[in-house]
Amino acid sequence: MSNKLTLDNVDKVFGDGDSSVKVLENVSLEVKAGEFVAVVGPSGSGKSTFLSIAGALLSPTRGRIMIDENDISQLTEKKMNHIRLEKIGFVFQSSNLIPYLTVHDQLILISKLAGNFNKKAEQRAADLLEKLGLKHRMNSYPQSLSGGERQRVAIARAWMNDPEIILADEPTASLDSERGRTIVKMLANEVKSRKKAAVMVTHDKRMLELCDRVVFIEDGKLSERT
Repeated sequence: MSNKLTLDNVDKVFGDGDSSVKVLENVSLEVKAGEFVAVVGPSGSGKSTFLSIAGALLSPTRGRIMIDENDISQLTEKKMNHIRLEKIGFVFQSSNLIPYLTVHDQLILISKLAGNFNKKAEQRAADLLEKLGLKHRMNSYPQSLSGGERQRVAIARAWMNDPEIILADEPTASLDSERGRTIVKMLANEVKSRKKAAVMVTHDKRMLELCDRVVFIEDGKLSERT
Protein backbone atom coordinates (compact mmCIF):
# COMPACT_ATOMS: atom_id res chain seq x y z
CA MET A 1 0.00 0.00 0.00
CA SER A 2 1.43 3.35 -0.94
CA ASN A 3 -1.20 5.43 0.93
CA LYS A 4 -0.79 8.20 -1.61
CA LEU A 5 -3.43 10.71 -2.75
CA THR A 6 -3.11 12.29 -6.19
CA LEU A 7 -5.28 14.88 -7.92
CA ASP A 8 -4.36 15.07 -11.58
CA ASN A 9 -5.50 18.09 -13.67
CA VAL A 10 -8.87 18.32 -11.95
CA ASP A 11 -11.60 20.71 -13.11
CA LYS A 12 -14.98 21.06 -11.44
CA VAL A 13 -17.82 22.84 -13.21
CA PHE A 14 -21.26 23.33 -11.67
CA GLY A 15 -24.26 23.93 -13.93
CA ASP A 16 -24.09 23.93 -17.72
CA GLY A 17 -24.16 26.30 -20.67
CA ASP A 18 -24.25 30.02 -19.87
CA SER A 19 -25.01 29.42 -16.22
CA SER A 20 -22.00 27.16 -15.60
CA VAL A 21 -19.41 28.08 -12.97
CA LYS A 22 -15.90 26.65 -12.94
CA VAL A 23 -15.00 26.18 -9.27
CA LEU A 24 -11.71 24.27 -9.74
CA GLU A 25 -9.35 24.67 -12.67
CA ASN A 26 -6.48 22.37 -13.56
CA VAL A 27 -5.80 21.39 -9.95
CA SER A 28 -2.95 18.93 -9.43
CA LEU A 29 -1.59 17.78 -6.08
CA GLU A 30 0.29 14.75 -4.82
CA VAL A 31 0.27 13.91 -1.12
CA LYS A 32 2.66 11.12 -0.18
CA ALA A 33 2.36 8.63 2.66
CA GLY A 34 3.42 10.31 5.90
CA GLU A 35 2.85 13.79 4.51
CA PHE A 36 0.58 16.41 6.12
CA VAL A 37 -0.40 19.16 3.66
CA ALA A 38 -2.29 22.35 4.52
CA VAL A 39 -4.53 24.04 1.95
CA VAL A 40 -5.08 27.75 2.56
CA GLY A 41 -7.27 30.21 0.69
CA PRO A 42 -9.96 32.87 1.07
CA SER A 43 -13.67 32.11 1.34
CA GLY A 44 -15.13 31.11 -2.01
CA SER A 45 -11.75 30.01 -3.38
CA GLY A 46 -12.83 26.39 -3.95
CA LYS A 47 -11.42 24.83 -0.77
CA SER A 48 -14.58 22.90 0.16
CA THR A 49 -15.09 21.63 -3.40
CA PHE A 50 -11.43 20.59 -3.53
CA LEU A 51 -11.79 18.60 -0.31
CA SER A 52 -15.09 17.03 -1.43
CA ILE A 53 -13.45 15.81 -4.64
CA ALA A 54 -10.36 14.52 -2.82
CA GLY A 55 -12.69 12.64 -0.47
CA ALA A 56 -14.84 11.02 -3.17
CA LEU A 57 -17.90 13.05 -2.13
CA LEU A 58 -17.98 14.72 -5.57
CA SER A 59 -16.75 13.54 -8.96
CA PRO A 60 -14.50 15.87 -10.98
CA THR A 61 -15.76 17.26 -14.29
CA ARG A 62 -12.35 16.51 -15.75
CA GLY A 63 -9.17 14.93 -14.40
CA ARG A 64 -8.41 12.03 -12.11
CA ILE A 65 -8.35 11.27 -8.39
CA MET A 66 -5.98 8.46 -7.46
CA ILE A 67 -5.68 6.57 -4.18
CA ASP A 68 -2.91 3.95 -4.17
CA GLU A 69 -2.55 4.46 -7.94
CA ASN A 70 -6.21 3.45 -8.38
CA ASP A 71 -8.39 5.96 -10.26
CA ILE A 72 -11.55 6.61 -8.22
CA SER A 73 -12.84 9.55 -10.29
CA GLN A 74 -15.71 7.91 -12.14
CA LEU A 75 -16.77 5.06 -9.90
CA THR A 76 -20.43 4.23 -9.23
CA GLU A 77 -22.02 5.79 -6.15
CA LYS A 78 -21.93 2.42 -4.38
CA LYS A 79 -18.21 1.99 -5.01
CA MET A 80 -17.51 5.60 -4.02
CA ASN A 81 -19.32 4.97 -0.75
CA HIS A 82 -17.17 1.90 -0.16
CA ILE A 83 -13.98 3.92 -0.82
CA ARG A 84 -15.10 6.61 1.65
CA LEU A 85 -15.75 4.04 4.37
CA GLU A 86 -12.64 1.95 3.78
CA LYS A 87 -9.93 4.38 2.76
CA ILE A 88 -10.81 7.94 3.83
CA GLY A 89 -11.21 9.49 7.27
CA PHE A 90 -12.99 12.87 7.46
CA VAL A 91 -12.69 15.43 10.25
CA PHE A 92 -15.17 18.27 9.76
CA GLN A 93 -15.32 21.85 11.01
CA SER A 94 -18.10 21.03 13.44
CA SER A 95 -17.70 17.57 14.89
CA ASN A 96 -20.94 16.32 13.21
CA LEU A 97 -21.54 13.80 15.98
CA ILE A 98 -24.88 11.99 16.15
CA PRO A 99 -26.68 13.42 19.22
CA TYR A 100 -28.38 10.21 20.34
CA LEU A 101 -25.26 7.99 20.20
CA THR A 102 -22.71 7.68 22.99
CA VAL A 103 -19.05 8.40 22.27
CA HIS A 104 -18.37 4.64 22.07
CA ASP A 105 -21.28 4.06 19.69
CA GLN A 106 -20.19 6.90 17.35
CA LEU A 107 -17.06 4.83 16.62
CA ILE A 108 -18.77 1.44 16.47
CA LEU A 109 -21.26 2.79 13.90
CA ILE A 110 -18.36 3.31 11.45
CA SER A 111 -17.39 -0.37 11.69
CA LYS A 112 -21.00 -1.44 11.26
CA LEU A 113 -21.43 0.75 8.17
CA ALA A 114 -18.27 -0.76 6.67
CA GLY A 115 -19.51 -4.27 7.47
CA ASN A 116 -16.52 -5.16 9.63
CA PHE A 117 -17.93 -4.97 13.17
CA ASN A 118 -16.39 -7.61 15.44
CA LYS A 119 -14.42 -7.94 18.69
CA LYS A 120 -11.41 -6.42 16.99
CA ALA A 121 -13.47 -3.32 16.17
CA GLU A 122 -14.61 -3.08 19.81
CA GLN A 123 -10.97 -3.22 20.89
CA ARG A 124 -9.93 -0.61 18.34
CA ALA A 125 -12.65 1.75 19.58
CA ALA A 126 -11.45 1.30 23.16
CA ASP A 127 -7.80 1.81 22.15
CA LEU A 128 -8.59 4.99 20.18
CA LEU A 129 -10.62 6.50 23.02
CA GLU A 130 -7.76 5.79 25.41
CA LYS A 131 -5.18 7.21 23.00
CA LEU A 132 -7.18 10.44 22.62
CA GLY A 133 -7.87 10.80 26.35
CA LEU A 134 -11.57 9.99 26.06
CA LYS A 135 -11.84 6.64 27.84
CA HIS A 136 -13.75 8.21 30.76
CA ARG A 137 -16.21 9.70 28.25
CA MET A 138 -17.06 6.53 26.31
CA ASN A 139 -20.64 6.38 27.63
CA SER A 140 -21.27 10.13 27.38
CA TYR A 141 -23.48 11.82 24.80
CA PRO A 142 -22.23 14.70 22.60
CA GLN A 143 -24.19 17.42 24.42
CA SER A 144 -22.26 16.76 27.64
CA LEU A 145 -18.83 17.09 25.98
CA SER A 146 -16.68 20.20 25.62
CA GLY A 147 -15.85 21.47 22.11
CA GLY A 148 -12.36 19.97 22.33
CA GLU A 149 -13.72 16.61 23.45
CA ARG A 150 -16.26 16.57 20.62
CA GLN A 151 -13.54 17.24 18.07
CA ARG A 152 -11.38 14.46 19.56
CA VAL A 153 -14.33 12.06 19.23
CA ALA A 154 -14.61 13.15 15.59
CA ILE A 155 -10.92 12.35 15.10
CA ALA A 156 -11.30 8.93 16.75
CA ARG A 157 -14.25 8.25 14.45
CA ALA A 158 -12.21 9.31 11.40
CA TRP A 159 -9.46 6.87 12.40
CA MET A 160 -11.79 3.99 13.25
CA ASN A 161 -11.37 2.06 9.99
CA ASP A 162 -7.64 2.85 9.82
CA PRO A 163 -8.03 4.95 6.64
CA GLU A 164 -5.15 5.56 4.26
CA ILE A 165 -6.18 9.17 3.62
CA ILE A 166 -7.17 11.76 6.28
CA LEU A 167 -9.02 14.91 5.21
CA ALA A 168 -9.69 17.68 7.71
CA ASP A 169 -11.95 20.67 6.96
CA GLU A 170 -11.17 23.60 9.31
CA PRO A 171 -10.80 21.21 12.29
CA THR A 172 -9.83 24.03 14.69
CA ALA A 173 -12.55 26.52 13.71
CA SER A 174 -14.69 26.03 16.81
CA LEU A 175 -11.78 25.70 19.26
CA ASP A 176 -9.53 28.11 21.14
CA SER A 177 -5.87 28.32 20.12
CA GLU A 178 -4.51 25.82 22.65
CA ARG A 179 -7.16 23.15 22.02
CA GLY A 180 -6.85 23.71 18.27
CA ARG A 181 -3.12 23.13 18.41
CA THR A 182 -3.63 19.93 20.40
CA ILE A 183 -6.04 18.64 17.74
CA VAL A 184 -3.68 19.43 14.84
CA LYS A 185 -0.75 17.84 16.69
CA MET A 186 -2.81 14.67 17.10
CA LEU A 187 -3.51 14.64 13.36
CA ALA A 188 0.16 15.28 12.53
CA ASN A 189 1.35 12.50 14.86
CA GLU A 190 -1.06 9.99 13.30
CA VAL A 191 0.08 10.95 9.80
CA LYS A 192 3.76 10.47 10.71
CA SER A 193 3.51 7.37 12.87
CA ARG A 194 1.07 5.48 10.64
CA LYS A 195 2.25 6.77 7.26
CA LYS A 196 -1.08 8.29 6.23
CA ALA A 197 -1.54 10.93 3.53
CA ALA A 198 -3.37 13.94 4.99
CA VAL A 199 -4.81 17.24 3.79
CA MET A 200 -6.10 19.96 6.11
CA VAL A 201 -8.04 22.96 4.84
CA THR A 202 -7.51 25.78 7.32
CA HIS A 203 -7.77 29.53 7.88
CA ASP A 204 -5.64 29.24 11.01
CA LYS A 205 -2.14 30.42 10.11
CA ARG A 206 -0.83 29.40 13.55
CA MET A 207 -1.33 25.73 12.63
CA LEU A 208 0.76 25.82 9.44
CA GLU A 209 4.07 25.15 11.17
CA LEU A 210 2.73 21.71 12.16
CA CYS A 211 2.29 20.80 8.48
CA ASP A 212 4.95 19.57 6.05
CA ARG A 213 3.79 21.72 3.17
CA VAL A 214 1.36 24.57 2.53
CA VAL A 215 -0.47 25.00 -0.77
CA PHE A 216 -2.64 27.97 -1.66
CA ILE A 217 -5.94 27.97 -3.50
CA GLU A 218 -7.40 31.07 -5.11
CA ASP A 219 -10.12 31.33 -7.76
CA GLY A 220 -10.07 27.54 -8.07
CA LYS A 221 -6.36 27.31 -8.85
CA LEU A 222 -3.73 25.68 -6.66
CA SER A 223 -0.23 27.04 -6.22
CA GLU A 224 2.74 26.41 -3.97
CA ARG A 225 4.06 29.85 -3.13
CA THR A 226 7.14 29.90 -0.97
